[in-house]
Amino acid sequence: MSKVKHSVASKRRKKRLLKRTKGYWGDRSKQYQQARRSLMHALVYAYRDRRNKKREFRRLWINRINAACKSEGISYSSFIHGLKKAKVGLDRKILAEVAATDTKVFKKLVEIAKGK
Repeated sequence: MSKVKHSVASKRRKKRLLKRTKGYWGDRSKQYQQARRSLMHALVYAYRDRRNKKREFRRLWINRINAACKSEGISYSSFIHGLKKAKVGLDRKILAEVAATDTKVFKKLVEIAKGK
C-alpha cells in the first residue's frame, strides 16, 4: 500500500485562502495562519454588517424625512401617521428621495398628511 499525500489539496486550499486575503495589511495577507484568522474575522463582520446596513439606511431616510418635515412645520410622526391615514403607500426610501430632490411634491405630501 502506498502512502496518501495531501500536498496538492492542502496547497490548493491555502492558495485559495491567500487569494481571498490579498490586500490585507502586513502578514495578514502572506502568512497562512494570520490570513486565515483575519479572513474568518472579516467574514463575521461582513455577515453582521449586511444586516446592520439595512438598519442604518432606514435611520438615514428617517433623518432626512424628519428634517424636511421640520422645515414644513410638521413633526415626523404626524407626517407618517397622516400618510398612513390617507393610504399613501410610499416607503421611507422614496419619501427621503422626494424630500431631498423635489420640494414641491413633498409639500403636496405634507398637505395630504395634514388632511387639507
